[in-house]
Amino acid sequence: MRIQAVFEKNERVRHIGHLDIQRAVQRGLRRSGLPVAYSNGFNPHILVSFASALSTGACGRREIMDVTMAEEVEPALFLEKMNGAMPPEMRLLEARRVEDRHPALTALLKAASYDLTLRDPGQAEKLIAAVDAMMGQDRILAVRKSKSGLKECDIKPLIYALRGKGSHLYATLALTERETCKPGMLLDAMKNAAGIPPEEEVRMLVIRTALLGEDGEGRLAPLESL
Repeated sequence: MRIQAVFEKNERVRHIGHLDIQRAVQRGLRRSGLPVAYSNGFNPHILVSFASALSTGACGRREIMDVTMAEEVEPALFLEKMNGAMPPEMRLLEARRVEDRHPALTALLKAASYDLTLRDPGQAEKLIAAVDAMMGQDRILAVRKSKSGLKECDIKPLIYALRGKGSHLYATLALTERETCKPGMLLDAMKNAAGIPPEEEVRMLVIRTALLGEDGEGRLAPLESL
């Protein structure tokens, strides 16, 4: 059986990278005493996967892990044991049992929603004022890093929703193995639309608020509900 659990990565540990998050979860699973399953081979490892790596410096309110269990475990017990073994900055919020044939998290993932908190009020005002004009363009160009170098691309089809309020930008962006719009790419395009020089730093706190897949009617829905 498998357990899918929703956990948070709060602001105190936002500068921890994904590999360290993986190690922290694996240590927590070992300390918990839960009957987790291990891979075969010379170097067995705990069978745990994550829906998506979270960038270093970003917070996550509803990150998702998938753990294969060697025995049946009630989700409530999984939560109790794991929260007793994990640091409070990575608290588990929910858990559910899924069948072994349930699709992998990465196969279901389509998008993510973000709360981008802008640190400078003047920059925030300019960027938010430029949202409607930018989204009204036929194309929104940004630079993507690839194995072959930097490449200009149109990210408008990858922006599912974008609005601003106060010092916050709220965005829903594509996040798949084939097509991804990262918050930094969005910000670079918005700086251009707002007339902010490319070399001017825009400080922001990135909070990934949800991971999304598609429901039976093709609408975006929280991954943990699919």
